[in-house]
Amino acid sequence: MTRTNWRGPRLALLIGASALIASPAYAQAAKPAAPKAPPKASQPAHPWLNPKLSPDRRADLVLKAMTNDEKFTVIFGYFGSDMKPRYARPAASLDASAGYVAGVPRLGLPGQWQTDAGVGVATQGSHQDLRPRTALPSGLATAATWNPELAFKGGAMIGAEARASGFNVQLAGGINLMREPRNGRNFEYGGEDPWLAGTMVAAQIRGIQSNHIVSTIKHYALNAQETGRFVVSSNIGDAEARISDLLAFQFAIERSDPHSVMCAYNRVNGDYACENDWLLNTVLKKDWGYKGYVMSDWGADHSSAKAANAGLDQESAGEAFDKQPFFGAPLKADLAAGAVSQARIDDMARRVLRALFASGAVDHPVTKPATNDLPAAMLAAHAKITQADAEEAIVLLKNDGGLLPLAKTARTIAVIGGHADVGVLSGGGSSQVYPVGGRAVKGLTPATWPGPVIYYPSSPLKALAKRYPGAKVVYDDGTDPARAAKLAAASDIALVFADQWTTESEDVHTLALPKDQDATIDAVASANRKTVVVLTTGGPVLMPWLDKVGAVVEAWYPGTAGGEAIARVLSGEVDASGRLPVSFPRSEADLPRPKLDGLDKAKDQPFDVDYSIEGAAVGYKWYDLKRIQPLFPFGHGLSYSRFAYSNLKAAAVGDKVTVSFDVKNVGPRAGKDVPQVYVSPKAGANGATWEAPKRLAGFQKVALAPGASQHVVLTIDPRLLAVWDGKAHGWSIAAGQYEIALGASSRALSSTAQVSLAARSLPVSPGR
Repeated sequence: MTRTNWRGPRLALLIGASALIASPAYAQAAKPAAPKAPPKASQPAHPWLNPKLSPDRRADLVLKAMTNDEKFTVIFGYFGSDMKPRYARPAASLDASAGYVAGVPRLGLPGQWQTDAGVGVATQGSHQDLRPRTALPSGLATAATWNPELAFKGGAMIGAEARASGFNVQLAGGINLMREPRNGRNFEYGGEDPWLAGTMVAAQIRGIQSNHIVSTIKHYALNAQETGRFVVSSNIGDAEARISDLLAFQFAIERSDPHSVMCAYNRVNGDYACENDWLLNTVLKKDWGYKGYVMSDWGADHSSAKAANAGLDQESAGEAFDKQPFFGAPLKADLAAGAVSQARIDDMARRVLRALFASGAVDHPVTKPATNDLPAAMLAAHAKITQADAEEAIVLLKNDGGLLPLAKTARTIAVIGGHADVGVLSGGGSSQVYPVGGRAVKGLTPATWPGPVIYYPSSPLKALAKRYPGAKVVYDDGTDPARAAKLAAASDIALVFADQWTTESEDVHTLALPKDQDATIDAVASANRKTVVVLTTGGPVLMPWLDKVGAVVEAWYPGTAGGEAIARVLSGEVDASGRLPVSFPRSEADLPRPKLDGLDKAKDQPFDVDYSIEGAAVGYKWYDLKRIQPLFPFGHGLSYSRFAYSNLKAAAVGDKVTVSFDVKNVGPRAGKDVPQVYVSPKAGANGATWEAPKRLAGFQKVALAPGASQHVVLTIDPRLLAVWDGKAHGWSIAAGQYEIALGASSRALSSTAQVSLAARSLPVSPGR
């Protein structure tokens, strides 16, 4: 969601309660009749409130009891923050929140209190420090853990904070594939591969929804850049989309059942995503059998009947962000004129109602908290969860001569740049979580949307100083390369913290580090070969100084306990176990689009982006297809220990392909590894025309003591062995030999096995 592009108010507040209300009249109506002789079982006044019934049955029952005005109530949302004098939030909404949809008290239906929640409970509007909460590392960082269990725990944590804050809808589940590495929102998403992103984001959604609240998945679909995001058309073929971006959504939806899908701002093949019949009706609801509801992003609805007929079920913040409240009076007029059917209005309302029942939001209503502060014990427990996520997300990209972990014998440690003396950076935009303890750095710009720029008060320097009490730890802000180099020359080890702020609504125009940080790194590395670069960035960056430095660590945006997590990895208290969920290019010239599209366009001037250039060959698949060597490949990440793989076996049994192997820790210390399985068709697989030479088909994170081993068994989803057959409208596996490769990254494959497959056709959704 966003907070820009809002227009004048046309506020017509729907009257409703902010939670389940048991008024005297309601209580009297709900009372069973006095028993008669012979006694009969009493009938509940509201049978849809019976939790023993299925969500579908409950939605059907309550829909029949609703007036048409009540149906329109649940399909229209309001912004939850004041924009005075143009817009005033509904009194029943939670202040500085993403949104509110009124409930129907007479039927026992709660309102919907919505919070932005990519990495935690965000705060909107002018009261930006109103609601301090725990922030997870960025979505890209969580994907870098390659650990679905951690993703689930993180989702459960931010879901618990949402519920404790009075919210029952979280705008989470960002999964857009990284087609454009300069995209300002890449930090919110799950990387470049459909299987990895689908697996990791699904785990987080399951965690969120374990709190009896609704999670979205977003932004549907092909929402790959912020430049021109309200007007750009993402153009791609059906088959190419189905085996890339849409497959990521499909995997995640199947594995987590998010109760809402948020459609995106951009157009897809010319039509806005929120009024795109192919995306919403054909793919999502018909082909995938999705039972939840589609909500618009804030400002993404452009019509009433057209959007409703194309599959949009709920307009978000229509008074504040859209040109007019389309799902209010305009849609009612369309209904009266026959431009939209009553059956469609019923379906829209029913989908929302079913989600409220299926999530548990009706049976476990939230309440408005008495204070905006959370209990100290909850925050302390949650700090450990976000710290664990951050630790496993950190990727050790380079480590010449075992420079890391830092030697305990170090006597002088220079810490340079990145405000590492006081905190760690976070990404900007609507997902911004405001931390307990306030902002570590004041006065940064931009101070307003899409800012403010926020550093969380978790200091890497202080955390390192605790671990090296005998060392002199000295800070320099890094703004003067010569001064930083002088400090580095006088130190045993130099740690340069380099960061890159990225945000919703803006893309970076280059992958080079901003603020002349490359010059500082170069100068420091020239003065001290024992230089470690710690990157806190929203995605890949260029590294012209790579050959000069001893070690490079990618810490992403590490969340509100990020400083402690970084120190624990640098000191070796925990292993470096993150693996790249995206490829790092050597040069922007190696990208499918070396120049960011739309930079030469006037604001609001429509333009197209041609995603058929790479088609489904996103990220590492592009580099494999074009035989380009990336700077660091997808899946790459070093450890402080060493691991060996053996006994790779692959077998086709019925409709399943299973892969098994052993992983052994052959290094000197405990550590965590991520063995990865890739698949590709051999020459004999007739008709298997893939988008790229190989695909990720499985992975598992393993924790092993020195000398310990683990047997791993993985099952490959058949769609990862198939191509999309548009004529048959399904998946097709070609007969022949397929290679199964095992390794530590997409470019470090150590052993292979073959499996022979018979020709097979699969439906659109094989599990249905």
